[in-house]
Amino acid sequence: MSSSSIVSCLNDHMVSSPSQTLLATLALTISLVFLFKNKFSKSPNLPPGPPGWPFVGNLFQVGLSGKPFIHYVRDLREVYGPIFTLRMGVRTLIIMSSADLAHEALVERSQAFVNRPRENPTRTIFSCDKFTVNSALYGPEWRSLRRNMVSGMLSSARLREFRCVRGSAMDRFVDRMRAEAEAEGGAVWVLKNARFAVFCILLAMCFGVELDEETVDRIDQVLKTVLLTLNPRIDDYFPILSPFFAKQRKRALEVRALQIATLKPLIDARRAMLEAGGEGKNSITYSYLDSLFDLKVEGRKSPPTEEEIVTLCSEFINGGTDTTATAIEWAVARLIEKPSMQVRLFEEIHAVVGKGGRKVNEGDIDRMEYLQAFVKELLRKHPPTYFSLTHAAVEPGTTLAGYDIPMDANLEIYLPPISEDPKLWKNPEEFEPERFLGGGEEADITGVKGVKMIPFGAGRRICPGLSMGTTHVTLMIARMVQEFEWFAHPPQKVIDLGDKQEFTVVMNTPLRAGVRPRV
Repeated sequence: MSSSSIVSCLNDHMVSSPSQTLLATLALTISLVFLFKNKFSKSPNLPPGPPGWPFVGNLFQVGLSGKPFIHYVRDLREVYGPIFTLRMGVRTLIIMSSADLAHEALVERSQAFVNRPRENPTRTIFSCDKFTVNSALYGPEWRSLRRNMVSGMLSSARLREFRCVRGSAMDRFVDRMRAEAEAEGGAVWVLKNARFAVFCILLAMCFGVELDEETVDRIDQVLKTVLLTLNPRIDDYFPILSPFFAKQRKRALEVRALQIATLKPLIDARRAMLEAGGEGKNSITYSYLDSLFDLKVEGRKSPPTEEEIVTLCSEFINGGTDTTATAIEWAVARLIEKPSMQVRLFEEIHAVVGKGGRKVNEGDIDRMEYLQAFVKELLRKHPPTYFSLTHAAVEPGTTLAGYDIPMDANLEIYLPPISEDPKLWKNPEEFEPERFLGGGEEADITGVKGVKMIPFGAGRRICPGLSMGTTHVTLMIARMVQEFEWFAHPPQKVIDLGDKQEFTVVMNTPLRAGVRPRV
């Protein structure tokens, strides 16, 4: 779990019980030893930041601020500028939030900051000691895993092979919402339904089979439990306190065993089917799992173990589920907030597929200029997370903006100030898809041509699922607008556009929207 994910939940988990208060007191006592030990040691030239307590640093200030971390950081930026430091126990966070610095660190000097920080070893059981594309340290292992995921599953050619899977999932998505609206007086929970649809797609892509709703829900619950188990603990910041968390470690091992027991039958069934040379019921010709059975990892003589395959499959599914579903919820909120955008999207769909015509498909969305602009603006204003995955310096002596970046520091990229910078954007606070039309404003979301918005990160460790994610978001919005008219449900007459951090940045109040079927 990246440090940006952990610290974003601090205010929910810091000193929330007497036992945690006792541990915090113990940590303060231990800090005196560290203070004496390091009193005369030479400190690196770190970016400025709020003064903290010995050893504990700024940890309690963050936890007791009463603000979500994503908002606390925004306030600190106003005081300390686009690069500053937070000391969180044994962790040092260096947070940068300007386009120039992001481009320098992630693109121009990508090689220097391509690593991932070290983690508490007791917290890496779900990643098989960082054996995933996102968490692996920079080197041969990471290159092997990323190359396999991109070329074997996320290339344009491979993604096209799953059009039927996406089409089938979209039909199930629409049918679920129709049924829910009929049963609930015309209202639907947007995030829950969007998450189910994306989860269906990713399960089929991963395991090569389309599953029934009951099985999908069961797997979903298990993988959610995995994410909840990774919630922050105080020993993430004070490893010396790990002996006090034996019960939590035991629970983590139990959840890991459940994760393996849930996914292994799907893995075994796929392997047996391939060895038999046939196709099973509801099976798909190719899957991500197929690429893992004989994966050759540089520096290793054997393919991934069963547990490593479970880990890689979980990463593939979890990595694209909440991010896409969250984007859909924000999209519907914006369409309700400004109905003229919904009208324009609906008219564009009619212009491309015809009134009362066929269902909009992926070939159609490429010709929908306003839809494409809407999705760009959605990603600018509502990136799935406000922090890119944590980076780390590859070598000692690395600097950025004149400051030292130690190898064991977490380099965090805070995204909102970049995509809302008035020096880069006109009316950055407004949600205006029109900015991308008619030769207006431009933005390369990969950051290669310059950083203005990087919802998927940038550089060597840019999110490999960029194309897949934008495809899913664009197609889902098109189908939702084609099938339904969206409006505010009476209990939420005014849409709350406040945000909070969960696994992704979600709406303060889950969106329950009103719908009217168009046909």
